[in-house]
Amino acid sequence: MTAAAVEMKGYSVRFGDFRALQEVNLTVPQGAFVAIVGPNGAGKSTLLKALLGLERGSLRDGPTQVSGTVRVMGLPPRQVPPGWVGYVPQVKGFDRSFPALALEVVVSGLRRRWPFLITAPERKKAEEMLDRVGALALANRRLGRLSGGELQRVYLARSLIREPRLLLLDEPATGVDVVGEADLYRHLEAYQAERGATILMITHDWEAAQHHASAVLVLNRRVVGYGPPERVLCHECLSQAFGHVGHEHGLVLKGD
Repeated sequence: MTAAAVEMKGYSVRFGDFRALQEVNLTVPQGAFVAIVGPNGAGKSTLLKALLGLERGSLRDGPTQVSGTVRVMGLPPRQVPPGWVGYVPQVKGFDRSFPALALEVVVSGLRRRWPFLITAPERKKAEEMLDRVGALALANRRLGRLSGGELQRVYLARSLIREPRLLLLDEPATGVDVVGEADLYRHLEAYQAERGATILMITHDWEAAQHHASAVLVLNRRVVGYGPPERVLCHECLSQAFGHVGHEHGLVLKGD
């Protein structure tokens, strides 16, 4: 029997007095495209970090307490081979002042450390990945000269360079224009079709979740709803997650 891509059982995370996740039970089959939606502070990024191997160290607001189990491809996250998982953090968190070339950033995903000297095979592989996401022309451009959409493509290429089985994306379309967002989903779906990869993506765009995801996880520290978009993106689930559905969150439900 094939192991699920992701499995969480009774998983909880507390940062000091703040409960980030509470008794999360989740099974994601291999090959699924899951959109994760929920209000700010709902634990969405914490969930992705759990799949990457959440540190149990101390944070400034208190010690981290973790309970329950997490499995990625049947293994504890820290035992998963590095090349099996790709991660694209939020674009707004990138440091554009760092004097690096786009090509160097992509190669760093291959080495898992900063490449002070790039070999010819590494350059070739990085250029192939940049070309794959339509960003080959950016190879020798510095990060500070890239737009939000261009930077997002570079980090997508970095996450794909080891051809991961599981791809985790934290609000990848934030700060990206409409054309860039459409390109993002096209590249993700093409990669998934080619490799059979599993994708988990945090998004605030319900329309994107509805049209591109095979399943939606509605999260507010606990699982409010999980299943096909047409079933989960309903007034009841979203009201439970957000407290209300209205203009403050910019939420629009079709048909309401």
